[in-house]
Amino acid sequence: MMKVEDIFGVFPTLETERLILRKISLNDAEDIFEYAIDPEVATYVSWEPHKSIEDSISFINSMTQRYENTGLSEWGLVYKENKKCIGTCGYMWWRPSHARAELGFALSQKYWNRGLMTEALREVIKFGFEKMELNRIEARCFLTNSASEKVMQKVGMKFEGIQREGLFAKGKYQDLKVYSILRREYCDKTIPP
Repeated sequence: MMKVEDIFGVFPTLETERLILRKISLNDAEDIFEYAIDPEVATYVSWEPHKSIEDSISFINSMTQRYENTGLSEWGLVYKENKKCIGTCGYMWWRPSHARAELGFALSQKYWNRGLMTEALREVIKFGFEKMELNRIEARCFLTNSASEKVMQKVGMKFEGIQREGLFAKGKYQDLKVYSILRREYCDKTIPP
């Protein structure tokens, strides 16, 4: 059976046409604060908008702990054109014994509607099936998050249903839309280009 440290013992760097997916560091604090302060970005994620750079530093420190303790954490998305960290995406959890994992992602509003998150998730899904030997990759979003839902559809994920009150966030239990893609769907090349 695959182990987390086999894959994430040395956190991998991935690359797409426009992005570098890499470990987040304290050098990214200003970039992360720039998008995490935006209430529009925070509307559809479990966290509240950052109020100060210290919130972003605290976020980075928690990511660093995850890198060190479990190896599993999100990649920082670095836009090649300007070298800024513009978001995150990666595996929130992984159950190697069941060959399944869940994706999460967030992106600076300045970079919405450019296909960047779709590009990043395609690479992360490829990594999941080819390196982590996953059979199932899932993702969830708030019911009103149509933009994330479209991204999940673009990368070949299929709608499974509503997880009622599946997450406590923003002071209440949230219903979530659940999407997934299976290894056989990925291998059948059903992911749109």
